[in-house]
Amino acid sequence: MATQTHAIHGKAIADSPSSALELALQKIASVDVPQGKHIALAYSGGLDSTLCVKLSELKYHARQLTAITVDVGQGEQEIRESSERAAKLGISPVVIDAKKEFTEQWLTKAIQANSDYNGYPVSTSMTRQLIAAHVAQKGLELGCNALMEGSTGKGNDQYRMHNVFSMFAPGTAIFVPVRDFDLTRSQEQLLMEHYGVPVEEVITGGDDKTMWCRSIASGGIDLATELPDSIWMWLTPPAKAADKPTILTVTWQNGLPVALNGTSLPLDQIIEQLNIIGGANGIGKIDIFEDGIMGMKSREIYEAPAATILLKLHRDLEQFCLTKEEIQLKRQLEAQWARMVYHGEWFHPLKDAIDAFIASTQKVVNGEYTVELYKGNIDIRTRSSSTGLFFPDVRSIKSASFNQKECAPAAHIRGIPYELIARRNKSLDISGTYGEA
Repeated sequence: MATQTHAIHGKAIADSPSSALELALQKIASVDVPQGKHIALAYSGGLDSTLCVKLSELKYHARQLTAITVDVGQGEQEIRESSERAAKLGISPVVIDAKKEFTEQWLTKAIQANSDYNGYPVSTSMTRQLIAAHVAQKGLELGCNALMEGSTGKGNDQYRMHNVFSMFAPGTAIFVPVRDFDLTRSQEQLLMEHYGVPVEEVITGGDDKTMWCRSIASGGIDLATELPDSIWMWLTPPAKAADKPTILTVTWQNGLPVALNGTSLPLDQIIEQLNIIGGANGIGKIDIFEDGIMGMKSREIYEAPAATILLKLHRDLEQFCLTKEEIQLKRQLEAQWARMVYHGEWFHPLKDAIDAFIASTQKVVNGEYTVELYKGNIDIRTRSSSTGLFFPDVRSIKSASFNQKECAPAAHIRGIPYELIARRNKSLDISGTYGEA
């Protein structure tokens, strides 16, 4: 589903276009950068990577440029537009299809880890690292002596890309033009117009799409920025969503969804359908303050219907199937997992170790959920699991399955430490009354 063209309005540019362009050209002229013989460029066809193409020739004096596009599920339309822009630039990118890898080796781990970095269902954080790995490996294969990517100096991606470049192509020069020349977004746009390849952004600030989560105008949203309905690709705002709820069933095996409404489907198709169904029911809008890698807060907008549904159900299913001790430790490790992936540490040994623990817990995370989706709400209607630990025949207050009197000695034993604390406090003349100093 294509996003309609619109603009999200931010602050007005004070300088005239001509003076702003002159300033941008002065920035480029005044900075000396290393020269690259054969550069491998992470190319998406967006504003940043398009500018990289021009500057690789004009400033970095590359003898050869190999643009590499990694398809992680951003959609056929974006890949097509990227190719069309490449033709205008006179390049022919190498296209690497990583959709299956992203789904089967990255998203599976993200679901099982309940991926959540302070409200953000980790997505772009993953794809940047997957893209960087492929660009570095392909660059070395082709004999490139430098790597280039389009991150800004204010954002998170520069660290993610650099970490992975350093791991898969250690010692290789890394060029980051937007950061190297300290360019603003508007200056980039003016430069591309000057170079004869204007880039009109559907959303000012960029639009990063994957099947799992869509990042909208990252870093470009202010407190007063209005979000028009036209920005959404899947979402129908709750007030405009259907007045009739949608009922669906999701089947889980080993901590992953394997069927939708009784039909077995691969993960990518389940996600694709849930994005459409969930979005139509007003589910998936995320509007949060995010603490970036450098500790600077930004207001971030995400659209993630499928992720919102699946992560809610997976967490609930784990509560159903895992022991209390497993859940408590796993929640701590999940927070560490999300922090590491967000900070560009997908390939860190500790993250691999956390993956191993998480995987060991998932063999019992099986079940089937029926949920009702209605105007932004996800209501769990029924749950079932053959490997769950909820046994109402024992736990229910209606059950007479065990003699309650047997718990009296256990309660006494558990209370002894509190008797000892009280004795200690009495000797120190410390009040035992709650709330008093």
